Amino acid sequence: MPKPDLDQKDLAILAALQRDGRLTNVELAETVALSPSPCLRRVKRLERMGVIRGYRAVLDRRAVGLGLTVFVDIRVEKHSFENAAALHETLLAMPEVVSCHMISGEADFLAEVVVPDLDAYEELLTGKLLRLPMVKDIRSNFAMRPVRTDGPLPVAQAVPSSRA
Repeated sequence: MPKPDLDQKDLAILAALQRDGRLTNVELAETVALSPSPCLRRVKRLERMGVIRGYRAVLDRRAVGLGLTVFVDIRVEKHSFENAAALHETLLAMPEVVSCHMISGEADFLAEVVVPDLDAYEELLTGKLLRLPMVKDIRSNFAMRPVRTDGPLPVAQAVPSSRA
């Protein structure tokens, strides 16, 4: 996938929106030293390009009753495209899985799971995950406390491509 053509103003817009996605266009324009119309055009372009994928509220997990975070290493039974794809689709359909990555190493997938408590995780593990025919092994790592979650991407460190 080609790297999008981003300049310093684009990167400043992205950094500002990561800090506060509720900025009005006028506030954003002031923050990045642009007038409102060019700022809005840039934001719309970044959205069309898929650089800005969306806007959302970041919730406190404990405040909404999801006090347990588990990082689950999952190994696939037979390394085949079909098994990996089936597991991928299954994990996408589980609301408890808030992020998932196909990884290299001992496991094939690393899923971040949020549930209310240990009982709820046991139910998910024994009632769903261990019943999947393509799963060979599962290792669970329980988070003690968050250090950093939902951190902004370091866009200020991105090297902008040259623009003509």
